[in-house]
This record gives sequence, structure tokens and C-alpha cells, in this order.
Amino acid sequence: MQIQDLPYPDPGVPDARSGPRFLWWLGRNQLGGQFKALAWGLLHFVAVSGLPFCVGLAVQAVVDRSGTRLALTGGLLVLCGACIALGDTMLHRAAVTNWITAAARVQQLLAHKTAQLGSALTRRVAAGEVVAVSTGDVEKIGWFVEALSRFAAAALTVVLVCVGLVVYQPALGVLVAVGVPVLALAVLPLLPRATRRADFQREKAGRATELASDTVAGLRVLRGIGGEELFLDRYRRASQEVRRAAVRSARMWSLISAIQVLLPGLLMIAVIWRGVHLARDGRITVGELVTVYSAVMLLTYPLRHFEEIAMAYSFSRPSAKRAARVLSLERAMDSGGSRSAEVPAGDLYDPATGLLAPAGRLTAVVCGDPDAAGVLAARLGGHPTEGGTSVLLGGVPLDDLPLDSARTAVLVQDKDPVLLSGSLRELLDVPSSGLVSAEAALSAAQCGDVLDALTQGSLDAEDPMEARITERGRSLSGGQRQRLALARSLITDPEVLVLDEPTSAVDSHTEARIADGVRALRAGRTTVVLTSSPLLLDHADRVVLVHEGEVVAVGVHRELVRGEPRYRAVVTRETDDEAARSGARAEDGAARSHAGARAEDGPARSHVREEDEADLGGVLKELEEIEETA
Repeated sequence: MQIQDLPYPDPGVPDARSGPRFLWWLGRNQLGGQFKALAWGLLHFVAVSGLPFCVGLAVQAVVDRSGTRLALTGGLLVLCGACIALGDTMLHRAAVTNWITAAARVQQLLAHKTAQLGSALTRRVAAGEVVAVSTGDVEKIGWFVEALSRFAAAALTVVLVCVGLVVYQPALGVLVAVGVPVLALAVLPLLPRATRRADFQREKAGRATELASDTVAGLRVLRGIGGEELFLDRYRRASQEVRRAAVRSARMWSLISAIQVLLPGLLMIAVIWRGVHLARDGRITVGELVTVYSAVMLLTYPLRHFEEIAMAYSFSRPSAKRAARVLSLERAMDSGGSRSAEVPAGDLYDPATGLLAPAGRLTAVVCGDPDAAGVLAARLGGHPTEGGTSVLLGGVPLDDLPLDSARTAVLVQDKDPVLLSGSLRELLDVPSSGLVSAEAALSAAQCGDVLDALTQGSLDAEDPMEARITERGRSLSGGQRQRLALARSLITDPEVLVLDEPTSAVDSHTEARIADGVRALRAGRTTVVLTSSPLLLDHADRVVLVHEGEVVAVGVHRELVRGEPRYRAVVTRETDDEAARSGARAEDGAARSHAGARAEDGPARSHVREEDEADLGGVLKELEEIEETA
């Protein structure tokens, strides 16, 4: 895989059982790139290691006054220099390619997982953690994958040089062959502590990233209540914790680096001391001494990659663990489906709650618990947070459909939809039936003032459709963002549209116009609105009350307000005391009327006591006031 071939047609199925297994899976899926980097790395490191032998031969040729051997040695030096330049260039190219392609694979996997889980992802993992994984953690994982082939080339080169020195000059070669493994393994006792400190640093950094992400997302609200300084202090403390953890981690890695410099220096001193005595005794030549000395000096270069791979693994392991945690999340139902790719039509029915949304009608659903409404919306869209009986569309279980088909049939707009940065035209460029124009969707969602605000904010855009929307629509008010998101949902024109509190941030006059617009635009299409707004409820063909996970009442808004106390308590925001008083009065009046009707005395049946009449009149007056308010 080359950079120009990205993205991957299929990034594969990751082994997300643990961080190390995920890293191993990434390496196995890049064997071609790893072997290519290994080959170029061997060329580069072997050429570098060949320089001492060329220098030793040149020195010996000068001592022996052999011009032919000196010229030959010069040619070998030129060849080594060319191989060093070529190998280094191509190794860097191959290694960076491995880094970028590995990071791209992880990002694609995360994007696919996010699209697969939908809103269920943020219910199970903090949004800040997802951001941290897809940014900094991806870089750390790519670093390890990129460093792996360089380390392998360096390790093979060290082995080859040690073997070559033993063959070339056994007296000194044995000393080098014994000393080099000691150099490579000397830092192993320090690695667990360095790894723990790196893990601790990554944990602190991840928490700080989550705090920063959540703070930025709620900055508008924090400013409204004057809480930005409080959260800023929290972020300062979290940032200082990250700094202290980074300093502790850097101290350990500095110690490891110092050891990597100190021990090769000691080995070089030992080789020189031993070599001088051998040369004085005439057991080795001056050229051989220079060759061994130069080889030991240059061995510090490939040995540095032992430190790099240890550092890369220590930093990438917690990152891979976090990525594997996100990638291991699964939908409550299989996304593949057991049926062919089709888009069914008909009534939408949820067996778990008993909710029925007839085809082609506007159904409003009232839930007393906002969290329960969000869970119900996810179920209706085929995105259940836990297993259970599937929702049926036209008698077809949504869980049996492929995920793409289920999402084409049923579109769910969350309570807090997200607007991506870009132009308004790009925002509304979504898969759709083509039967609803952008103008019609914007009009139904009452986005006239939103277009004016976008045009004024984009001085170079005369066409409102080319006006720019800032990241997450932060330059717009909550109601304006909500209406743009509603227009985006309407333009898709799905078979079934599920809206979770689509007008919670707009005023009552705008809400009434939106209710008319949505009803007119979605005529003949199935629409489910989860809301407690009387204005939306009054426009619905059918209103369903869901209480404690079950449908307890079905009707139209005005009937349910009069006859269902639980519905009235949710819609009119009655307190428990008010509901109790209204219920007690209604029951008392009904009991007295029933007792009077059963009395045998005719005059008693035809006359109601004044206090009873007053109680009944009060109840009726309260019901009339509630209806007028609604």
C-alpha cells in the first residue's frame, strides 16, 4: 500500500483483544512495507558498518605502501557512501510510508466503528477519549509500526558486524561479541518503570484532552452561567499533572539514553586497551586495530535504535490499548443482517414498548424521562444500546436488514445533532430521495433568519447556500443550529423519520410554524416525533404516551389532556402536589355525582348541594385553563 492509494478499500477486521495484539495485527497487515523497509535498512546499516573495514584496509595499505590496495579501498569507500545515501533515502521513504499507512488504517477503523455505533458510541465512551485516540494515539501507534522495521535492520546489522569481527580478528572480535549484547540488554531492567511512567503520562494527557474537549463543547453554556473560570482552573490543574508526569517520564528516558552512551564508551575503552597490547605484541596489525575500533564506534549508531523501539513501544502500548478499547465495542445487533438489502415500508412497531406508528402519519410520542426518549429513538432507528426484540417496519425486523438498508429506511435525528464545518450547500448535500428540495426543507424548518445570519457572517458569499458554517455551528444560536439540523433531516426524505425533541431550543411562535411545515412536507410519509411540546402534539395525527417503558395511552392531544393525568402531568409540567390535588378533586366530584345518581329520592337526585357544584365547577374551570394554555 502506497500513500497515493489511500484510503484502504477495506481496512480489515482488527484484533482488538488487547493493545499488544492490536499492534501485532497492524504489523502483520503491513508485511510488504515492513520487508521493504527492512531491506533498505539493511543496505544502509551494512554500508555504514562497512566503513570501518574500508578504513582499516586503507590504513594497512598505507603502512604497506600498496597503491593498488589503497585505490581499491577508495573505490570501496565510494561504493559504501553511495549505498549509505541510497539506503538512508529509501529507508526513510519506506518507514514514513509505513507510519502514514498504519495511522490511516487506524483512523479508517475508528471512523467505521463510529459510523457503525452511531450515537451509542458516546454513551459508552467519552467523546474526548475518541478525539484523543483519533489524534495523538494514532500518531504513537504509527511511530511504533514505522520504527519496527528499522529496529529489525539495526539488530541484524549488529549481529552481522559481531560475526564479521570474530572472523576478521578473533582476539578483539570475541570481546566485542560479548560486550554488545550486554549493551543492548543493559537497559531492560529500567524499561518496566519507564513504561509505567509513560502509561501514567498518557492517562493524564487523555483526561486533560477529554476535559478540554468537553469544556469547548459546552463553552457557550459555561459563559452563560459564569462557569468558564471554574473549568479553566480544572484544566490548568489537569495540565500541570500532565507536565509533572511528562517530566518524570523524561527523567527515566534520559537515564536510559545516558546508559546507552556510557556503556558503548566503556566498551570502546576496553577494546582500545586490549587492542594496543595486542598490537604491541605483534599479534594484530595497525589496520586491524583501526578496523575494530571504528566498528565499535559505529555500532553505537544501530544500537540507538534499540532505545528507540523501547520508547516507541512504551508510548504506543497505552495508545493501542485505548484504540483497541474503542474498536472492541460492538453493536447490540449484527450490522450484517440476514436479509437482502431492501428498504421496507409500512407501519413502524416496537414490540418492547407496544408503540405503533402507522404508515404515512405523524405520530407524537410523549415520555416522562428524556433519557428513556433517547433510548426509544435509538431503538426505532435500529440502533439499540442493548439486545432485545427488534423493531418491525412493515413486518420486517430492522435487525435482520443490513445496516445501510436499515439506516436508509429509518433516519433518527438525535436530540443534540452536530453541524460540520463547511458551506450550507455542503451541509445539505446528503443522500436523499431527491423529492424534497433544499428550499422546501429550509422553509419547513423556518430557517429564513438562519440564512440571513449566515449571509451576514460570510461577507464574500452572496448566495446563502455558499455561506460558511463554523465548526459545530458555534457562530449560530442553539435554535438556529437545531433548525438547520432539522432541514438536513427533512431533505433526506426517508421512509420513516424519527425526531427527538426537534424544537426544544426555539420559541413558541417558531415552533408552531415548524409544526405546520413538517406536517405539510412529510404528508404521506411516516414521521415519529418524541416531544412534550403541546404545539407539536396538537399537530400530530396520533399521540402515544409511554410510561415506564410501556405504551399506556393512545389518542389525540386534547383528549389525553382531559382524560389522562399522567399525560397532563408531563405536557403541562404539573408538580406532584398539583397533580395530586387535581386527581383528588376529580375523584371526589365523580364519586359524589355517582352517589347522587343512585339515590332513590327524586328531589335529591335533581338537586346538587352547593359545595358539590362548586367543586365540580372548579375542576372544569381548571381543565379549561389547562386546555387554553396547551
